[in-house]
Amino acid sequence: NRSKKKDDNILEIPSIPNPFPELCCSPFASVLSASLLPKATSRKKQVIKVYSEDDTSKALEVPSDITARDVCQLLILKNHYIDDHSWTLFEQLTHTGLGRAIEDHELVMDVQSNWVMEEENKLYFRKNYAKYEFFKNPLSFFPDHMISFPSETNTAVSHSGILQMFLSSSTYPEIHGYLHAKEQGKKSWKKLYFLLRRSGLYFSTKGTSKEPRHLQFFCEFSNSDMYMSLTGKKISGAPTNYGFCFKPNKSGGSRDLKQLCADDEQSRTCWMTAIRLLKYGMQLYQNYMQPYQGRSGCSPLNITPMRSISENSLVAMDFSGHRSRIIENPTEALSVAVEEGLAWRRRGCLRLNSHGSPIAVSNMGMSIHKSQSWFHHKISREEAQRLILQHGLVDGVFLVRDSQSNPKTFVLSLSHGLKIKHFQIVPV
Repeated sequence: NRSKKKDDNILEIPSIPNPFPELCCSPFASVLSASLLPKATSRKKQVIKVYSEDDTSKALEVPSDITARDVCQLLILKNHYIDDHSWTLFEQLTHTGLGRAIEDHELVMDVQSNWVMEEENKLYFRKNYAKYEFFKNPLSFFPDHMISFPSETNTAVSHSGILQMFLSSSTYPEIHGYLHAKEQGKKSWKKLYFLLRRSGLYFSTKGTSKEPRHLQFFCEFSNSDMYMSLTGKKISGAPTNYGFCFKPNKSGGSRDLKQLCADDEQSRTCWMTAIRLLKYGMQLYQNYMQPYQGRSGCSPLNITPMRSISENSLVAMDFSGHRSRIIENPTEALSVAVEEGLAWRRRGCLRLNSHGSPIAVSNMGMSIHKSQSWFHHKISREEAQRLILQHGLVDGVFLVRDSQSNPKTFVLSLSHGLKIKHFQIVPV
């Protein structure tokens, strides 16, 4: 009946209110919580499939104008994850070996509308710790040798000032350096001197000259999306593993890609971060400052978990002392929740091993790591680097794996200074 109303925003009010709502089943016990969706209830809905790290998938029925941030929020609630604002929706183009993190404000249906039907493209739900890291630590993202400022800027610019210039409409710092570009219609690559300006990306036809007559337009970003190469040199034949490209919206295929390749990870990160800031500007800063607020109006104040009203009155408690107390600090409550989750995993590992039999106490020191999310068993060095890279090159992101060269040792792979380093751990 509601779908026939002229005003879709007006909900039908029951004639007799229910005096005991907590005794009834929640009307929002479907896949999605209605409070997480936009107010209009009769909008067109579609089903999307989202994959997890282990390639298992979930089907979600969502409105046609749902944002990537709102999809992440629904999956966080559905899987009972802790939201540390690093969960991200990834787009992976299987046929071309490309991938990108979808911005929080982007409409998921707009992303899928650019897919070619015969290609098996996927949406992944995973963490990306480097999504907004440049707002916290711009020093690592914009090295001095790759950035220059307008001539009217006489004084030295701090790194926080660099971000203000990126977000400003009147001034814009210039990013410059060498990149390998794939020639259109050919398999060969050519090393050229590139410059990023507000009007787009250019390359110089004469060395490092910045004169207008020597600059040739390469790409602008309003009608294209930027992707990172996930396969390195395999598909594109790039000279290095640090490739990225621009794919026009409604592209006909790989022939329309504008492919580039940097000499190192720091250079690629600088170019891609600067282009993100150029394309989205203040929208990125708003996503960073207000991570919960998307098109659907999701915020911590109006999110209603999928449970009964009586359960919503529960609070975090601390029973470690002689007297119990309510944990009012949200940060403390979050840390307690993480500690409880880890303690639960340890207890589970203490009780049973992988075959369901009790574990001897003497062997616990050698098996406790198997229950941790950071342990990845027998994966290769290249696979470890790929996993860390897709979660973001932020200082401290790490995993532990079995050593391939010495079966009795482990390897600690970690990110530091936009580089991935590997250290062998020898049990004693």
